[in-house]
Formats: sequence, structure tokens, C-alpha cells
Amino acid sequence: MKSNAAAARPSSFPFWTAGAVVALAVNLRAPLTTVGPLVPDLQRGLGLSYAAAGALTTIPLMAFALLAPAAAALARRFGMKRTLFFSLIVLLVGELLRPLSGVGWLFAGTVLIGAAIAVDNVLLPALVKESFPERVGFMMGIYTVTMNMSAAFASGIAVPLADDWGLGWQGALRFWALLAALALFVWLPQARRQEPDGAPSGSRRSTLWRSWLAWQVTLFMGLQSFFFYCVVTWLPELGQSKGLAAGAAGWLLFFFQFAQLPMMFVSPMLAERMDNQKVLIGSAVLCMGAGTLVFFGGQGWWLWAGALVAGIGAGMAFSLAMMLFTLRTRHPLAAAQLSAMAQSVGYLLAASGPPLFGVLYDASGRFNAPLGLLVAVCIAMMAVGLGAARDRYVDEKK
Repeated sequence: MKSNAAAARPSSFPFWTAGAVVALAVNLRAPLTTVGPLVPDLQRGLGLSYAAAGALTTIPLMAFALLAPAAAALARRFGMKRTLFFSLIVLLVGELLRPLSGVGWLFAGTVLIGAAIAVDNVLLPALVKESFPERVGFMMGIYTVTMNMSAAFASGIAVPLADDWGLGWQGALRFWALLAALALFVWLPQARRQEPDGAPSGSRRSTLWRSWLAWQVTLFMGLQSFFFYCVVTWLPELGQSKGLAAGAAGWLLFFFQFAQLPMMFVSPMLAERMDNQKVLIGSAVLCMGAGTLVFFGGQGWWLWAGALVAGIGAGMAFSLAMMLFTLRTRHPLAAAQLSAMAQSVGYLLAASGPPLFGVLYDASGRFNAPLGLLVAVCIAMMAVGLGAARDRYVDEKK
């Protein structure tokens, strides 16, 4: 399904804009995932408590939820490309402030980083719809894979940068400011281009929030995020409870994340070629559910099989959730508004997932109850996902 504007646009591929999308995608998760491996150094250097260290990951997630609605409004006022450019400036400032001495600077920088990425999360899918009307699936695949690969890379090199290269935790955090600065350079020509006022192109916010189709997209986004953050938080502990050593349990989580990448790239391109995406969304949810069921009783290599299947499904679900913002809207700014709605509610749901999973584990002393929660999430995801996969638009009259 292609945008109505596709026929009116030139067929030449905008390589510089594609490079700008990739440059921005590199910066969307890496500044966050680099923190986890450095927590022991931060605790020694700044005297952080475990609660304060945990807040370093909670703050960006809450920023994603609370600031997402502002992104569409900023795009309507200043244009998407200029808003993304200025968000990179905020990101760079946050990354330069965060390594300064003192807990206050660490948290101030984290707030700015979370705010900047919240805007980028919302607007980048809309920009892809606007700039690549005939290659939306391909560019969404590039965007999601780049974002997740850089996230994994950042977590892997954090400790070597700090210890082996002698940069310390400050230098390891400051390293990502270099990539933000590079992205700013790439985005400069984008910011200088005139953009039309987008006010007529988007559906009104009140209408969007009354659309059941928009809510189905939103709930699918939220539930897949809920599933993902529960697994990322608790899979190593689950692995150890099944007899894996701590190191092997860490690799189990890496395997789950790595398994997402191939289908994360392919799924958007397949989705773009289909009248509806029911087969893809159904397959993704079935994989997530099947992997969860394996975790109930699986041990040894069964755990790795469960991580593989659940990872494939989670990768498909995330990229399809991003793709739905463009497939269920007619215009780029409508895509930004739907993205804002879905990510605002979605990340609030995601933030509640790991604590609720932990509460169920504490109450029962076993993983059966929290894994049952994930199965229930998959059932709900199937129900709303099949609705979100229909060949409809959020602003379409019933």
C-alpha cells in the first residue's frame, strides 16, 4: 500500500536524506544502553544508590511517554526536519553535560537526552513516510535495525572504552557526543530546506484519540513494548533459575536481542507490499507466545530455542508497530500524530511491565505467574494487532 503522494514525487532516491535518517537512528538508543554496563563505575565515582542508578533508565522511558505528544505539535510549528535538527542539538548538550562531575549533571543530561530522543522516536517514522513514499518499508527496516544494532554495540563497548582505553566512565559516556555531532553535520542541509506548513495535513488530535483503529495501533505498540522490556529485564534471572551460569544467562539475553535483527529488517518491506498485515502480525505474536511457553518448562538448549523464537517475534512486532504509523495514515503529519499517541501510551505501558513482572515473581517465588502474564499479553496483542492490521486509515470515515 503506497502513499497517495507517491505518484507526485520524483523517483530518484534521496541518498543524503537516507544518510541523515541512518545518522539519527544511530543516536536513538546507544546513549541509553551504554549506561547499564557502567553502573558500577557510576556508583563508585558518584556514590549512586541502586534506586538512583535505576532511575537513569527509567527517566528516558518516562520522557518517551510524557513528551511524545509535544513532538507532533513542534513539527506542525517548525517542520519535521528542523525539529529533528534542534532535537539533535538538545541531545548533544545532554551528552556533554552528563559526564560532568556531580550527580546533578548526570541527571540533567539524562533528562535532556530522554527529551530529545522522545521527539525523534515520534517524528522519524513520519519523515520516512514523507521522504521515501516508494521505499517506506525499506527505510523503516534500515532505521529499526540501525537503532537496535547501535544499541547492542554501545552496551558492548562501554566497559572497554572505560577500562581498556582508559577513558573512564566520563569518556565512555562522552564518546557518543561525537556521533551526535556527526549527525548534526549530516542534518544541517535538511534543516536549511524550506518545509510547507503541515497544519492541513494532519488529523486533529481529538479525532485521532476517538478512533478505535488508532487505539488498536496504540495498544499493539504498548503491548509489544511491555513484552520486550519484561524479557530484557528478567530473562537473565530466568536463565539462572533454570540452571544457566550468570555469564551464559547474559549471553541468552544477547541471543534474544540478536535474533530480532533479520526479521526486523525484512518485516517492514513485506508489510508495505500487503493490502493488510494480518499474516505478519499474527506470525509475530505466535512466535512471541511460543517462545514464552518454552520458557515455562524448558531447560538447557530449550531456553536458547525459546529465546530465538521469541526474539524473532519481538523483532517483527517492533518493526511492524513502527510501520503501522505510516500504513494507517494518509499524510506524514498524521503519521507523526499517531506515532505520538502510540508511543505516549505505549511507553507508559512498557514502564509498568518489569515491576509488575517482578511483583508476580515475588508473590509466587516462581516464574510461572509472570510468564503467564506474558502469555496473556500475547493474547491481547493478537486481538488488537489483527484489528490494527486492517487496510484502513485512522482518518477514514466509517
